[in-house]
Amino acid sequence: MGLRLPLGQVTVLMGAERARRHVMGALDEGTGRCAGGHGSVGVQRLSSSRDEGVAPRLASVAEARDGRAAIVLVDRLTDGLSAADRRSVLSALRGVAGPGRAVLVDDADPVAALSFADGALRSGADGGLSLEPVEGPGSALDYLAS
Repeated sequence: MGLRLPLGQVTVLMGAERARRHVMGALDEGTGRCAGGHGSVGVQRLSSSRDEGVAPRLASVAEARDGRAAIVLVDRLTDGLSAADRRSVLSALRGVAGPGRAVLVDDADPVAALSFADGALRSGADGGLSLEPVEGPGSALDYLAS
């Protein structure tokens, strides 16, 4: 499966849970490539067990932020957390996305993850993926005020 992710951004997978799980399962940490396809890049996958607390999850996010991976796959990192802890982890992911690094998130609550995202990948009815920009809340407020 080939997938291009925008650098410097957090992208959230949207769509049916089964389709999102398929996408994350098909991505192989050993085959990350640069945009031109000729050079390999580091890929890091962040995940946890449902019974793990928030502190170790935040520590793994900090490790990814300080690491050298160009692609960070966030694979259900917030499963089992309270809403407040989920927001803490998702908010921390903003610091991981930076120049030369792409972050892809699959979360049990993709709508919650959208509030911290720059874009989304939506699974189509035909199984394909399409990149969609996510408008920030400020643009919706501007529209309401006009």
